[in-house]
Amino acid sequence: MKFFVYVLLSKTNSKKITYVGWTNNLKRRLKKHNSGKGAKFTRGRKWRIIYKETYNNKRKAMSREHEIKKNTNFRNLLREKN
Repeated sequence: MKFFVYVLLSKTNSKKITYVGWTNNLKRRLKKHNSGKGAKFTRGRKWRIIYKETYNNKRKAMSREHEIKKNTNFRNLLREKN
């Protein structure tokens, strides 16, 4: 089974917001976020995927998600590029 770590971007007025998560079905997860049934933080916003990584191991995906969440420089770089 494949696991994905992803970064989402939402633009609200002049502000860009990112969200980091992991899943085993990227399309379904994005659909949940955009329908208001994803994580509480993502509700009420329109999201798009700006970055993703693929892993064969759930533990590695979860670990990488944690690394990206803590790496504000990387997230700011992604925000500027999009």
